[in-house]
Amino acid sequence: MENKSNNSGLKAAIVVLALLLLGSIGYIFKLSSDNKETVTTLTAEKNTLSEELKAKIAEYDTMIADNTALKEELQAEQAKMVALLEQVEKSKGDEAAMAKYKNEYFRLKREMDNLVAENKILKEQNVALTSSLDSTNVVLSDAKKFNDTLLTQNESLTKTVEKGSKLAVLNLKVLAVKQRSSGKQIETDKASRADVLKVSFLIAENQIAKTGAREYYVQIIDSKNNILGEKKTIPAGDKTLTYSFISTVKYENKTVQVNEEVPGKDFAKGTYFVNVFDKNAELVSKTSFELK
Repeated sequence: MENKSNNSGLKAAIVVLALLLLGSIGYIFKLSSDNKETVTTLTAEKNTLSEELKAKIAEYDTMIADNTALKEELQAEQAKMVALLEQVEKSKGDEAAMAKYKNEYFRLKREMDNLVAENKILKEQNVALTSSLDSTNVVLSDAKKFNDTLLTQNESLTKTVEKGSKLAVLNLKVLAVKQRSSGKQIETDKASRADVLKVSFLIAENQIAKTGAREYYVQIIDSKNNILGEKKTIPAGDKTLTYSFISTVKYENKTVQVNEEVPGKDFAKGTYFVNVFDKNAELVSKTSFELK
């Protein structure tokens, strides 16, 4: 009787141990399966991140070859991408490291997006400045008296691509008017009737430019190569720049409308040329108009 009882207890213990063993094997198998799945996922993420980094580095190569003004900034950001790629490729691909690398990649990608936008603006400005240079060369051939000054500005324009923080001067216009005794001004294109030239232009909004007072030197040249207005000069490298008046503007990162007037009399008939220079005596805008 006692032997039967002992045998039953032994059998029960064996069954319990067998169940525990099977449970442990199942748990270990699940852990192994989950671990393999995690490793596979992290490996795929690592490969994807590596390919994306290589693609962005190649994009930087293209932009660097196509841009001189932003070359240093582009090279610096590309170097960060290269360093991150090296870290990713050396990594064992653990979850914490991959999260860190992805966050750093997204941060560098945002920086790259900003540079791409700035690069686009610079290309557009360069095209506009090149077109402006071609037109200015025609003016220079007819205005030899100011050849040295304007040539200096044009050479500077061909060598310098304006950075994104440089303010753009747009919509430069000049209207000739007749000033009535009542104060009313009547627009005219007749030289004999005009007694005031109204000059206007826009300084474009730029959120990354420094705020504060900005000075612009406006030069008006009549059809006889005479400079109208104050006829004062400032140094421009080893030359000088003669201007008609200075416009001082308080700039606060928003678009500014500038309006100035130049009184005169006995205006000559023919084509007039108007140039706007910044404080560094660099040409930033130009236009022309005609009085009959």
